[in-house]
Amino acid sequence: MDQANYQTILIKCEDRVLNLTLNRPEQLNAVNGTMHEELSRVFTDAAHDPDSDIIVLTGAGRAFCAGGDIDWMQDAVDNPLSFERTVVEGKQIIFSLLDCEKPVVAKVNGAAVGLGATLALFCDVIFAVDHAKFADPHVRVGLVAGDGGAVIWPQLIGYARAKEYLMTGDSMTGREAMEIGLINHAVSEGELNNVTAEFVGRLRAGPRQAIRWTKTTINIGLKQLAHTIMDVGLSYEMMSNKTEDHQEAINAFREKRRAKFVGY
Repeated sequence: MDQANYQTILIKCEDRVLNLTLNRPEQLNAVNGTMHEELSRVFTDAAHDPDSDIIVLTGAGRAFCAGGDIDWMQDAVDNPLSFERTVVEGKQIIFSLLDCEKPVVAKVNGAAVGLGATLALFCDVIFAVDHAKFADPHVRVGLVAGDGGAVIWPQLIGYARAKEYLMTGDSMTGREAMEIGLINHAVSEGELNNVTAEFVGRLRAGPRQAIRWTKTTINIGLKQLAHTIMDVGLSYEMMSNKTEDHQEAINAFREKRRAKFVGY
């Protein structure tokens, strides 16, 4: 993979492990238009990379990914047709993750919010620091959780719990996420790198094709669900992008106040 093709994602390959690092640390790796486009192709490029067998996804600095960049959200409101491209890229992000035969391990070093949570949860195995924050607060900014959260959260923690978290946008710690089965492992900050590396080492020492094809087989059901749900979810999210409540949420965020929703 060529680093020159990516501005917001750092690429490093070592011992056949491809490390992908979301790299907007001053913005807590919030997703802007450039990163969203790059995410829509990075897992396809990684899947085709001849020099790696395993992928590790993490974030630079003190966050994994803080969700959508607020300026990018405002641009989507001001230029609603741009959301059509966002919808296409959103599907490419999820399906390229699901189609990638190589194991993808999430190393969640801090907040994983909104699309950041979706990215982490669609990885095959998820390690996180115990104080990490997991949340999908689309509704808190007046948007539908259409980018994959409605697909993956119910599969991991059941429909009742998923509805509670997705309809409120409430957060949980990495430790709480592990306890309810949203992620695999929560460890201390000092242990995260070593514990993740140890697991990656186990995969590297295992039968490569058997591991890949087991993942592929398991993901058949998830891909069927995603094909059923994603178009509807993203369509509703595109509709909610045009609501007054969404603009009010953006304004409130910028003005550091509580949003006053009117219901449309």
